[in-house]
Amino acid sequence: MHDLPTTPARAQSRFAVQIDGLTKRFGRIVAVSALDLTVQRGEVFGFLGPNGAGKSTTIRMMLGLIRPDAGRVTVLGTDAADVRRAHECLAYVPADVSLWPFLTGAEILELMANLGPPVDLEYRAELVERFALDLDRPAKAYSTGNRQKVAIVAAFATRAPLLILDEPTSGLDPLMEREFRRCIDEAKQRNQTVFLSSHQLAEVEAVCDRVAILRSGRLVEIDTIADLRRLRRTVVEVSFQHDEPRLADVPGVTDVDRIGDNRLRFNMSGPPSAALRALAAVEISSVAMREPNLEEIFLDYYGELSR
Repeated sequence: MHDLPTTPARAQSRFAVQIDGLTKRFGRIVAVSALDLTVQRGEVFGFLGPNGAGKSTTIRMMLGLIRPDAGRVTVLGTDAADVRRAHECLAYVPADVSLWPFLTGAEILELMANLGPPVDLEYRAELVERFALDLDRPAKAYSTGNRQKVAIVAAFATRAPLLILDEPTSGLDPLMEREFRRCIDEAKQRNQTVFLSSHQLAEVEAVCDRVAILRSGRLVEIDTIADLRRLRRTVVEVSFQHDEPRLADVPGVTDVDRIGDNRLRFNMSGPPSAALRALAAVEISSVAMREPNLEEIFLDYYGELSR
């Protein structure tokens, strides 16, 4: 396997990513506002927020694809504005992968290997097998999921010190998502830094050490995964026959709403035993439980009624 490429300047850099006062406006819209955060070397760092929070705009500035109106991004000691040098030490997977339509998967992987950091060819071949990727087909014949696989294989096969992943599992089925998480673990074992932008709470919980939460372009919190779990709750919908279950003073039950003549919806956090006892006291005809999506969690947690 290739060693992680370094230069004296990068070796002296304390952080894999350092963002200071980053601001970007599009007309009157402030996409990112005075953002400050740091990512440690070897860390798997999650970047969370609802759609439109400014995550992709931040990543585009990290990659040097757009220039900030204020502030600075440093990647392994290199200013992101120095695109050529910064990209020598990173690999990137976008949310919506575009490939050269008439090149085969094999040709695209070879082309990308020649454009970026050193590639471990043996590991790349292993990833092709694990992701069940047919390299003989032209890219124009690939589904969305297969295009994502090409980008994922190309990125993880490198020994880039920094992997920047922007919604990388969009289009992947659950089995391939599991392989993706395995790749994250293997990258961490090699001391590669992973910057993962996602709206999938379960994915971030499974792989990340710390997370930053962005809302309307502003950093609202940086937490460890253990702290993030306090955002978790379960949405419960019940249908009852005659008497309505008494949930007003049940520990862990909040936001009880009637959603029909004989239906209730409420949020439940913590151990479910008290809520289940309250439901068992009346005649219940159905119970449905689900986890809220990240958008719902943010709207609830931060008290934002509209976006």
